[in-house]
Amino acid sequence: MDLGLKDKRVLITGATKGIGLATAREFAGEGARVAITYASNAERAAEIVEEFGGEERAYAVRYDLRDPESISSAVAAVEDHWGGVDVLVANALWFTWKDPSLAVKFEDLPVEEWTSRLRANVDGQLYTVQAAVGGMRRRGWGRIVLLSSVTAYYGLPGSEIYSASKAAMHGFARGLMWGRGGVLVNVVAPGATTTESMDLVDPAITAEQERLTPSGRLSSPGDVARVITFLCSEANDAVNGELIHTAGGR
Repeated sequence: MDLGLKDKRVLITGATKGIGLATAREFAGEGARVAITYASNAERAAEIVEEFGGEERAYAVRYDLRDPESISSAVAAVEDHWGGVDVLVANALWFTWKDPSLAVKFEDLPVEEWTSRLRANVDGQLYTVQAAVGGMRRRGWGRIVLLSSVTAYYGLPGSEIYSASKAAMHGFARGLMWGRGGVLVNVVAPGATTTESMDLVDPAITAEQERLTPSGRLSSPGDVARVITFLCSEANDAVNGELIHTAGGR
């Protein structure tokens, strides 16, 4: 299937590892020009740019989900570099995984801690979309995918703030889908995925997640990336405002 992504200008936030990096590789394989953001690891970002063929095909820019000025500067830098952004994959998040058995009860969580998380993972995503979507509409074509999580729907001890921020992405997409202008926006919700972060998880927890997954296995970053790539392609001309789980049936 020709996805019509050759030379499309793609911005993927948080793309130096995991689902973001797998998605960047899918787009690069389709002939797209791929911009990735990084929070602190500039050296790793530079390696990825070289992997994709250098700055004629790839571009890296620093991006801090907690800082509106950093967000607007990053999007502007990509638009200046390539003359616009056709596709946005809002993958970056601010999240530190903790063993659910060690989770602090919500009533004991300091207000400044949960508000800062919520602002990053909700406001940061909205700032990013706002910076990119206007140009898409002016040009008459664009695709946006926001990353959520099935945790927002089945829950996890201690996940109140993370789950709330991820559930917000669907409500946002349902409103944004009415903006027209040739822009389609969707939400992809992975479950437990075999990223580098899973190496830090107790194997017993991983085994339990596999048991709870109807397919009997956890999704790989590539599984998720291929769904994102289709939704952001010319082959998708009808899926809009939808929430799609990539979690083996969860």
